[in-house]
Amino acid sequence: MLKNIDPIITPDLLYTLASMGHGDDLVICDTNFPARSVAQLTMVKTPLELPGISAARAVRAILSVMPLDTFVDHPAQRMEVVGQPDEIPEVQREVQAEIDRAEGRSWPMGSIERFAFYEAAKKSFAVVRAGEGRFYGCFLLKMGVIAPK
Repeated sequence: MLKNIDPIITPDLLYTLASMGHGDDLVICDTNFPARSVAQLTMVKTPLELPGISAARAVRAILSVMPLDTFVDHPAQRMEVVGQPDEIPEVQREVQAEIDRAEGRSWPMGSIERFAFYEAAKKSFAVVRAGEGRFYGCFLLKMGVIAPK
């Protein structure tokens, strides 16, 4: 057990987050996302599982140790609802609240069309499959930097 590390962050997830560099993308996905087939194309090669954990709770834990990239407009992006790209489902509102809480300000997510999201996910560093059962609980988070003191 480590101090000040959210207990839902598994050893494999902690190692993955520590291994990522500036600009690397991390997928947080729901249970319907093709996590295994997409993850095979990433650096980690297998999905990191957080069963029983909502997407928002997973994002809260991850952002407790991972900085978002301040060099891009949308370091957090959501999968768009098919045919309704401006619709924001509850799961996405919950994740947005966690991003804003972690950053101490409002920082709206960008959005990506479903199939473009799959393609972007294939280029990510890793896939984290939360236990999120609601549709459109899929997100990309871009790793930022921590400035020297």
